[in-house]
Amino acid sequence: MDIESESSVRTGPIKYLFLFFGFVFAALGFIGIVVPGLPTTVFMIMAASCFAKSSPKFERWILDLPVVGAMVRDHRSGLGMPRKAKTIAISMMAIATALSIVFAIDQIGIRIIVGGVGLVGVWYVGFKVPTREKVLSQRLEGDQ
Repeated sequence: MDIESESSVRTGPIKYLFLFFGFVFAALGFIGIVVPGLPTTVFMIMAASCFAKSSPKFERWILDLPVVGAMVRDHRSGLGMPRKAKTIAISMMAIATALSIVFAIDQIGIRIIVGGVGLVGVWYVGFKVPTREKVLSQRLEGDQ
């Protein structure tokens, strides 16, 4: 999938709604850089998608960000996440979930919900998000 293929700028009030949500997702992504357990890349992917429908200028801004921009472009092209980033993401989710359950939550029902959501997150990143290196090797095998 080409980076630009997602672009289809809307007009009218819908354009401003996408622009608003693009900034909300970008802000959450930037917060995720410093807050353990809060994802960065997924919010930047959503921000880029919203900006693709509202402002090509801000879409390009997200795509040109160091590190995060490359991950958004990789996601769009179907490459997924680098193995190292996947390992870090899964580790951070597991640690944040465990610390929350043990130290921050008193109610057993909420602990179970947080643990379940953490497990779903770990499962999703571990098994549903493609691993960049694996996708590249499969593409190379397909070209031969």
